[in-house]
Order: sequence, then structure tokens, then C-alpha cells
Amino acid sequence: MTTKSLTTFTILPEGCISEIISLTIPADAARSSAISRGFKSAAESDVVWDKFLPSDHLDIVSRSVSVVVCDSEKDLYFRLSHSPILLHEGRLSFWLEKTSGKKFYLLSARRLVISFSDIQLFWDHLTPIQD
Repeated sequence: MTTKSLTTFTILPEGCISEIISLTIPADAARSSAISRGFKSAAESDVVWDKFLPSDHLDIVSRSVSVVVCDSEKDLYFRLSHSPILLHEGRLSFWLEKTSGKKFYLLSARRLVISFSDIQLFWDHLTPIQD
């Protein structure tokens, strides 16, 4: 970024810079906070990180087995991208992919209810191979 373009950005209101940053990806938002104090404040705002969280994140977090407490939307984003939360009595894990914010779910195979699962002819549960 040239000095002239950086100067142009610094005269913009913080809310405007936040909106621009929210159109990027989480990694770019985190990097942009190193540009200047104004960018840092804009890049860490809830306006930016709320756009990176899934639209149903409040519903998902409310169904967590344990309480999820975060001080900001950015903290919540990084909490969900670094540490999965358990849902549905621990039968389902949820997390965000760190760079894109895509949602991931993991089902517990032992907790699934599958027709004919008790008949060996149809199902065989394999033990993971240890190195």
C-alpha cells in the first residue's frame, strides 16, 4: 500500500473502514490491524467479525453443552475456529474453519441411531489404526 493510498484510508471514518475490511476474509482482517491504530480499531470491531460468523451463530452457541463466553465477536470467531463446541448432549461437534469461516460439524458414530446397526452383516465398527 502506498503512502498516498494509506493517507486516503486514514481520513475515512472508522465505520467505513470496518465495512471495507468486513468484505475481505478473516486472515486479511487480522493482518490489516498491523497497518495503523485506526485500522486496528476498525479491524477488531464487532461489525467486521460479525460478518465472518455464520448468520445462525447465536443459535448454535446457545445449544452448546458448556457455556461459551467471549468478550467480542472476534473472540468468539477465534474461539470457534480453535476449539470445537459440543452440541446435542455431546453427540455433535461444531467449529469454524479458521481461514474461511465455513461451518463444520462432526457426528459421533457411536451415538448415531442407524437401522440394523446391531446386525453384524450390515455394519462393522473399525478401531482406528495407531501408528
